[in-house]
Amino acid sequence: MRERNGAPPPARIQRVTRPWVNRGALTLCSGVLLALSGCSGDHSILDPAGPAARDVRMIWWVMLSFATVVLVAVTALWLYTFKTRDVSRTPAQERRVARRWIVGGGIVLPVVTVIALLAFGVPTGKRMLTLPLDEPPEVIEVTGHQWWWEVRYPGAPNGVVVTSNQLIMPAGEPVDFHVTAADVIHGFWIPRLGGKIDMLPGRINRIRLEADEPGVFGAQCAELCGVGHAHMHLYVEALPREEFDAWLAARSEEALAELATSDPAFASARENFTTFCASCHRVAGVSAGTIGPDLSDLGGRTMLGAGTLAMEEGAVYQWLRHHQTLKPGNRMPQHDDLDTDTLSGLGDWLETLTP
Repeated sequence: MRERNGAPPPARIQRVTRPWVNRGALTLCSGVLLALSGCSGDHSILDPAGPAARDVRMIWWVMLSFATVVLVAVTALWLYTFKTRDVSRTPAQERRVARRWIVGGGIVLPVVTVIALLAFGVPTGKRMLTLPLDEPPEVIEVTGHQWWWEVRYPGAPNGVVVTSNQLIMPAGEPVDFHVTAADVIHGFWIPRLGGKIDMLPGRINRIRLEADEPGVFGAQCAELCGVGHAHMHLYVEALPREEFDAWLAARSEEALAELATSDPAFASARENFTTFCASCHRVAGVSAGTIGPDLSDLGGRTMLGAGTLAMEEGAVYQWLRHHQTLKPGNRMPQHDDLDTDTLSGLGDWLETLTP
């Protein structure tokens, strides 16, 4: 067929597309990026910030490498079974071959594997034990509640310091953590500093961790503990020893009581707190409640509700008004009976508790 001017029509170019190639490449790239995203971040064991965490990372790599070798070997043996078998072997020879596989794969391989893992794992676990040192380390007591953290410093020079949902520790030196739980089993885990340890009601477990240098680290309850488990974050910060000592000194009982009671402009807020909140919450110099978190230094914290809401102007009021929406299932009752002015006054006063 020719066009009217006699010239042949242009050839049509047909494009052959293979959408599966593009989708496959995209899937592969997405998988690689997803895997690499776990190599860093506040909750990554592959980005250690302390000696215990470095040991854990080494064990992880050893186990991954060994598991990869085993996977390749098993896959190769599985493919080998598809080859034509030698049917000339006698029954006695078949039994000898079977015994070799049973002894080698069922006894020798597991024994060698377990011994190798113990050789790597036992020294790592031993370094996290609270064994005696020439100079006693700082001790920090952590209690898990549904769904918040109570942190105590029994060695503070001016008396025991208590705070909630934040853990401040000295950097560059070992710290012994004594952990327990008030209700159900929780899990104490600071991934970038070391291994996880269970927090059991009625029992105190101990673990020694160290931060190489000052920094902020993510932590999370690592044991399913109820509907609020996902909203049980712990803010962890390592400070130089001088700054850590100053942080403790600013939270002495006398300093916190002076901070809470010195401003006459908040007399009404303190009275409302005593009426509505004091049975559950403690504020130094004002109340002695032990059911909920200690609020004596609330204004100086980074987060509210165990990592639920960032601390900023007006955040405490938002928490008081909408806490069951922000963190469903928490143990604090609704404040539907309190008007906006009362809650706003409480929030303004609590935000001033910044040592």
